[in-house]
Amino acid sequence: MSDSRSDDRPVVYRLSPDCTSDAIEVGERYHARVNGVVEYGVFVDISKHVSGLVHESDMPAEASYDVGDDLVVELTAVRDNGDLSFEPVSLDDYETVERAVQYDVTAVDTLTDRVGDTVHLEGEVAQVKQTGGPTIFRVRDETGITPCTAFEEAGVRAYPDVGLEDIVHVTGEVETREGSIQVEIENVEVLDDPAATDLRERLAAAVAERADPIDTEALVEWPALEGLRDDLREVARQLRKTVLESRPIRMRHHADGDGMCASVPVQLALEQFIDATHQDDDAKRHLLKRLPSKAPYYEMEDATRDLNFGLEDQARHGQKLPLLLMLDNGSTEEDTPAYEALDHYDIPILVVDHHHPDPEAVDPFVDAHVNPYLHGEDYRITTGMLCVELARMISPELDGELDHVPAVAGLSDRSKADAMSDYLSLARDAGYDEEFLHDISEALDYEAYMLRYDSGATLVNDVLNVGGDEERHRDLVPFLAEKAETAVDRQLEAAMPHVEHRTVANDANLYTIDVEEHAHRFQYPAPGKTTGEIHDEKVVETGEPVITIGVGPDFAVLRSDGVRLDIPQMVSDLNDELPGAGVSGGGHLVVGSIRFVPGMREQVLDALIEKMADAELDEELRSAPTR
Repeated sequence: MSDSRSDDRPVVYRLSPDCTSDAIEVGERYHARVNGVVEYGVFVDISKHVSGLVHESDMPAEASYDVGDDLVVELTAVRDNGDLSFEPVSLDDYETVERAVQYDVTAVDTLTDRVGDTVHLEGEVAQVKQTGGPTIFRVRDETGITPCTAFEEAGVRAYPDVGLEDIVHVTGEVETREGSIQVEIENVEVLDDPAATDLRERLAAAVAERADPIDTEALVEWPALEGLRDDLREVARQLRKTVLESRPIRMRHHADGDGMCASVPVQLALEQFIDATHQDDDAKRHLLKRLPSKAPYYEMEDATRDLNFGLEDQARHGQKLPLLLMLDNGSTEEDTPAYEALDHYDIPILVVDHHHPDPEAVDPFVDAHVNPYLHGEDYRITTGMLCVELARMISPELDGELDHVPAVAGLSDRSKADAMSDYLSLARDAGYDEEFLHDISEALDYEAYMLRYDSGATLVNDVLNVGGDEERHRDLVPFLAEKAETAVDRQLEAAMPHVEHRTVANDANLYTIDVEEHAHRFQYPAPGKTTGEIHDEKVVETGEPVITIGVGPDFAVLRSDGVRLDIPQMVSDLNDELPGAGVSGGGHLVVGSIRFVPGMREQVLDALIEKMADAELDEELRSAPTR
């Protein structure tokens, strides 16, 4: 074997711990350590994998050794059965030469070409999962992540000294299991410095490079959106980095049409990126969860559930705590109690939203916050529009698949943005006329209600035709839209006779309806949708500024047309004026909802209507009929 020499003194080799018998030759001298003392001699280790015997007949008469003693030995024989014989060597002066294993490190992204081969991997342990059989270590290098399996005995942790985020050298055979690549471990060694530090630095550099978002051009020319693109790129960068580091992502979105138009494209983009970077078909299931939230803010109940799942997965499956991605909610003061809970566990939070924000309350807890209001824009840039651009920055495979989605998002949220005509034109070129886009919006809203807290992954993908079955999509949407329309007509038939009208001081028409008393309960549409449908009818009927309030025992749903309602400010003022009323909520300039203590309902509503009567009329907030 060839080793570098610096002088002519006798050489004693110090083997690296991972050296095997391939690294030794008869007649060479090695640094050794006694690992056992027996009547007929001592056993010595010259590496983690190479041991042998110094027979008593080869030991000086006066020699005495204990376990842990260091000595220099010469290899005198390799027997047919592989046993090694050594004898001690006494040298007054010698040169120590380090000998490391000579091997080629295999990149994770080339494992598919190495099935059946024994390979060497070096990387960071991204997850340690104990199954009922083997222990699964997911190891990431500069090119990707792969599962490496080791079996001690059923359900028993293999290599217990190897932990999460350790830098390791893995030797094993490349196999396929259920269509996925994995490495059957022969040995795992935790690397020490300087090798560990060097690899960490290379991993960090590779992640930083691969996390860079895809360069894209916006689907339509829209100056208002252009100002938000740098913020979106930063969110895309952090999401790609999270996937590369094998940290789970929990995605929370508002359970309505715009929320689904925001979350489903991002989910598909992240799944595609996970597929591109992980050699494991199960990785998507472990690393990404899409979860609808009924409230337009992050409720403590949802936060507690997310935190509990994250801690359980950390304990049971060796996963890192998740990153939280908030879509179409997460910008308001109502979100902060839940954020504070997660802050105790250093869980990163990213927010993409278009509700009126409270950055002073939210930004201390979030790592990125994208919101059109922060750039002088408003709710007319919907979260769905933003997230289509975000998804395209995450995965290059989505080009052409999402052209209809911003139009659906805009119709779902009644956006009157200047760019809506461009988005409708883009969707038309993709094969979607405006009537069918309306049907998709209604079908999404209908399914959001029926699914409750379930993501409805395949069903929603088919309805929106994002990663779904297009033929089924074309049949399913009209069916669901018709069901939704029938349910809406039934609800309006019950509610409309009980709508009360008055003209308030600013000459706006105010309509109120008790949706608990005069609408079907626990049936589609929900109170918010019912209020919206009544509001749309009155806008068309009057052609004048309209405010509509749907009232329940402890809530009010608010809609306006041609009236500038600053709902977050109204909530703040109501809390100051009515201590103990427990008013909370928020929304846009033209849509929102509030909650309050049931016993203060009349006082809250009277004060709210007073503020609405003083609100400014604004022609820019007038709309054409939506249906």
